[in-house]
Amino acid sequence: MKIIKAVVGVLRNENQEIFIAKRRAGQFMAGFWELPGGKIEPNELPEQAIVRELQEELGIQVQHISLHQTMTHAYSDRIVELSIYNINQYQGTAAGIEGQEIAWAAIDALLAYNLLPTMKAFIHAITLPDKYWITPAKNHGSDDWMLKFNQKLSQGVKLIQLRSKIALDSAMIEEIKSKCRQYDASLLLNTPNKDFSLPDCDGYHLTTEEMYILKTRPCPATQLLGISTHSLTEAFQAQAFGADFIVISPVQATQTHPDTQPIGWDAAKEVVDKLNIPVYFLGGMQEQDLEKTLQLGAQGIAGVSAF
Repeated sequence: MKIIKAVVGVLRNENQEIFIAKRRAGQFMAGFWELPGGKIEPNELPEQAIVRELQEELGIQVQHISLHQTMTHAYSDRIVELSIYNINQYQGTAAGIEGQEIAWAAIDALLAYNLLPTMKAFIHAITLPDKYWITPAKNHGSDDWMLKFNQKLSQGVKLIQLRSKIALDSAMIEEIKSKCRQYDASLLLNTPNKDFSLPDCDGYHLTTEEMYILKTRPCPATQLLGISTHSLTEAFQAQAFGADFIVISPVQATQTHPDTQPIGWDAAKEVVDKLNIPVYFLGGMQEQDLEKTLQLGAQGIAGVSAF
């Protein structure tokens, strides 16, 4: 199977909309929308390729870039190794000078387009926060539990997993969801009584065991789906399952599970390097670990008391 090395660029306008282009008739994956870019030529560096491609396709002169992420996607007849660059500064007005259809799209409107598979993973990488808070799994609704929950919202936490080992009252879940909406925070349900038919739910978080039992993604693309994993094999399975992001654990030793062998930073980085979807590190994480986690390419850190 042939391997194609390619680059694409992320251009944002003053409204933080993202520039996308539609692949023309006769091209591979014609009709799909993508970030602008193209193949890397022989003896060309990726940084040189993105500058050249955006000059040829959009008529702009790129002045400053930074690598956002890399990913690999296998199609039926080829493997694409993709480098995604933030276009931080450029001159000129971006236009479809090769005749391609173009659009500036708000991030929350991108899923309305017929996107290339790599684009879907990219969207979550730029929209998910770098902290994923997991609620205490016991004493839901108690004064101490609600105090901690309200503190996290007031501190600006934007992604929360409502974790419980017992079924929770629907009225309580609605109250918590309402609080999250007030703070523009997303709430993912991880309870035994998951109801995947709830249209107003932000999303769900599955255990590894639930992933293997369900076998197929249980919720639409408009809802977030996170999955807990503990190895590269499970991480690959979660990506194939349709997870929007995964949590890999335990990266470091934890007080709550002292007998569980941590996978370590190197193994966690391997998961990040080999997956296309965002990865959160869990297990022994502290606030000071966030910078290292981001440097390794992960989306961020997750935990109950990590931050």
